[in-house]
Amino acid sequence: VQLQASGGGLVQAGGSLRLSCAASGRTFSRYAMGWFRQAPGKSREFVAAISWGGASTYYADSVKGRFTVDRDNAENFGYLQMNSLKPEDTADYYCATSRVPLAVPTTDESGYDSWGQGTLVTVSS
Repeated sequence: VQLQASGGGLVQAGGSLRLSCAASGRTFSRYAMGWFRQAPGKSREFVAAISWGGASTYYADSVKGRFTVDRDNAENFGYLQMNSLKPEDTADYYCATSRVPLAVPTTDESGYDSWGQGTLVTVSS
């Protein structure tokens, strides 16, 4: 799958952004999708994931209750709705699809083999 993330930008603390991930290539609907982020000087970390059919979602504790992951398999898009943003959410955000079709989503980035380019989210205080 080829992935392209978009939707990042500058927002004030408490604001919202919706990231999109456009997929093309192999059948997007057969693969779990994950969102990861990397802040300056830090390693990439798991944010959220959604199963191939969209029935199951998973979140990092730091974003639970504020972020929502979703997907539209008919349109080959994934989304990350981010509400109540905090300065510590500032990072490059990446979407990725699972290495194995129909796999249960994992929080480990080694479980993903297709990555989009990052989209920068900056949250000002």
